[in-house]
Amino acid sequence: MGSLFRSEEMSLCQLFLQSEAAYACVSELGELGLVQFRDLNPDVNAFQRKFVNEVRRCDEMERKLRYLEKEIKKDGIPMLDTGESPEAPQPREMIDLEATFEKLENELREVNQNAEALKRNYLELTELKHILRKTQVFFDEAVYTGNVPNKTRNRYQQMADSHREEEQVNLLGEEGIRAGGAGAQGQNLKLGFVAGVILRERLPAFERMLWRACRGNVFLRQAMIEDPLEDPSNGDKVYKSVFIIFFQGDQLKTRVKKICEGFRATLYPCPEAPTDRREMAMGVMTRIEDLHTVLGQTQDHRHRVLVAAAKNLKNWFVKVRKIKAIYHTLNLFNLDVTQKCLIAECWVPLLDFETIQIALRRGTERSGSSVPPILNRMETFEDPPTYNRTNKFTHAFQALINAYGVASYREMNPAPYTIITFPFLFAVMFGDLGHGTIMALFGLWMVLKEKPLAAKKSDNEIWNIFFGGRYIIFLMGVFSMYTGFVYNDIFSKSLNVFGSAWSTNYNTSTVMSNKALQLNPKGMDYAQTPYPFGLDPVWQVAPLNKIIFQNAYKMKISIIFGVIHMLFGVFVGLFNHRYFKNKMAIYCEFIPQVIFLVFLFFYMTLLMFIKWVKYSASATDVVYSEGCAPSILITFINMVLFKAPDEHTGDCSPYMFAGQSGLQKFLVVVALLCVPWMLLAKPILIMRGRKEAAVSVFIETLDDSGTQAGQQPAQQQGGGHGHDNEEMSEIFIHQGIHTIEYVLGSVSHTASYLRLWALSLAHAQLAEVLWNMVLQNGLKQDGWIGGIALWAVFAFWAVLTVGILVLMEGLSAFLHTLRLHWVEFQSKFYAGLGYAFQPFSFEVILESSSSSSED
Repeated sequence: MGSLFRSEEMSLCQLFLQSEAAYACVSELGELGLVQFRDLNPDVNAFQRKFVNEVRRCDEMERKLRYLEKEIKKDGIPMLDTGESPEAPQPREMIDLEATFEKLENELREVNQNAEALKRNYLELTELKHILRKTQVFFDEAVYTGNVPNKTRNRYQQMADSHREEEQVNLLGEEGIRAGGAGAQGQNLKLGFVAGVILRERLPAFERMLWRACRGNVFLRQAMIEDPLEDPSNGDKVYKSVFIIFFQGDQLKTRVKKICEGFRATLYPCPEAPTDRREMAMGVMTRIEDLHTVLGQTQDHRHRVLVAAAKNLKNWFVKVRKIKAIYHTLNLFNLDVTQKCLIAECWVPLLDFETIQIALRRGTERSGSSVPPILNRMETFEDPPTYNRTNKFTHAFQALINAYGVASYREMNPAPYTIITFPFLFAVMFGDLGHGTIMALFGLWMVLKEKPLAAKKSDNEIWNIFFGGRYIIFLMGVFSMYTGFVYNDIFSKSLNVFGSAWSTNYNTSTVMSNKALQLNPKGMDYAQTPYPFGLDPVWQVAPLNKIIFQNAYKMKISIIFGVIHMLFGVFVGLFNHRYFKNKMAIYCEFIPQVIFLVFLFFYMTLLMFIKWVKYSASATDVVYSEGCAPSILITFINMVLFKAPDEHTGDCSPYMFAGQSGLQKFLVVVALLCVPWMLLAKPILIMRGRKEAAVSVFIETLDDSGTQAGQQPAQQQGGGHGHDNEEMSEIFIHQGIHTIEYVLGSVSHTASYLRLWALSLAHAQLAEVLWNMVLQNGLKQDGWIGGIALWAVFAFWAVLTVGILVLMEGLSAFLHTLRLHWVEFQSKFYAGLGYAFQPFSFEVILESSSSSSED
């Protein structure tokens, strides 16, 4: 937990591994996930590194596994996932894995090719079966004895008459009788035909093209195939139609075949004689039955192969990805001059130094090497990576902080404080006992069902966001229940647990008819004993002055919480200055910042408490009655402007205590003096420190050489505190920006916390509107009609409550809370200029690989 307050101490280490033991040692470090390796070959091309061939082999194995996975998913076969992560196999096992994957891929490809060929033959035979069946109807329309049917002959006579001028159409029969006369209708004509199958959607265009290209000298008959046919290339279901085309002459035959080819229609042989067609149909049916049997056996064999592969596919993926990750990491290492030792540089947490050494020894023993690995710490001026050790509870809060910026090395981490402040400030805006209960129950359900929900590995991004923040949602709901109990607000109604301290002396008709009626707190209406916890429930039924009372109450607590939150952020910055031993920042930044914030804004919050305590309706002295209570806002404005308040207010005093005027002037003057203090103190001290360092170096040079011709110092040290290489003009500008940002930010950030008041009022008013305009209407009906109306209205009210007040209002309050932490709180101490510690971890690699493969 200590590393959550401040990032882990890191060390740059040099690692020496024997070549034979390097693979096993890196494998152990990958299982451990505590070492971040640096690339020692940044200028070397990825294709020129030592283990590039092994990486390519892993890529090829992964490609084969993806092919197997695709085929398994196509057949809907479940893949066994035990949730266990097998260890990375030894390098010699790569050959066995490659042989296994090669065998499976070849076998599966061969089975698929055979199945596709069989399906293509099956499709052709099926289409031929439909052609023989459908064309029989065409031929049976008239007795076909080798001549054209009467209906067809009449149609062709009409076509010949219409196109006689363009082309002489030969309609001679076997006896050579000339066509063109009226007596041609009585002759027997011999025509050719072709039959085939075409996609149904291409049929209208196909028919138009035939008519235009052949000038109407062909006759087309078609019939739909009712059942869809399977396309062997992609497995899609397609709808087709059978057609038969009658024509006369070789010229039209060639033209018709070209058109069929252009529309990708499949032509099949169709005998003219009925007996030949029946014999062909019988043969086709026999072949279809044989093919159906063979196809079933092929599919059974394919299914057995895929089922056997599905049992090990997940483990194979894990093994191959681990091997690939190991060789990728080994490519980051350097070879020594003897080519027998690999040298690596890595960042490691100091607390895990011994654990890493034990893992290295274990890897050496696994490899059978006799040379132990060497892990040496190195001195470096580089900024180490930031590593905050988290668990499943703190991970979501740390992710909120890292979304703004990763903390600088050893900088104070806002995450542990955010665990409390984030759900609390959210609850101040979202305070409702009913809505908070809904949110808390949803978060609790995700927490209790954590393991089964995580095992599903959903690819829904919105669900993953909710599930990742389940502990945040649960805490926000619990805190909202608390603040809702304080506000005494549950679905815009109140809970009268302890009994109201207010009573009315009016009758019912007077109360119901007079909405402007107010109770007197200093008379018999108030028992002078406040409600034990939270707001009195009577305020929820106050018609007019409820909003006035809640306005003042929630506005004041928003300012109080805001000032305390900002002060806490400034004091957290003190821990940063003390840890980095930056005394200049303490004296030149922290102290004036605290004085400025306390003397102005914290003093304003003290005035609120003084006003609450000192003034009341039951006060015997008129000076301390509710009518004499001065406005905090007007008092603060007069204080800053050095303006004297209006003292002509009768018996009332504009001041809350004696000496308030002088104290306020003193506070404002000191706060204003803090501005040049923050602006000039640090740059002046840096400038003086550089001059003193230059003088001391000059004196040392005189003592050593005895002459004033000494060389200029290469680098002045002391007094800089991290600004030694910075120009003085840049330091002044930087400090000016920092001062202006803090001074103006103190005002704007204090006002920004008023969003706590605004969103809380908006949430309460929206809940009240939903109650009055929706649910209340369902309570007005009596009898069974009222029951049905209440059921319908309640369902509508519940949907609006969850959709608008819980989801939309909850998201709005979440975003405002996030802004208060990122801007108002963290800006007081958090730089966020670091970079995250990214260790070599098999767990992280496998998670990212699985998520990318699902996408």
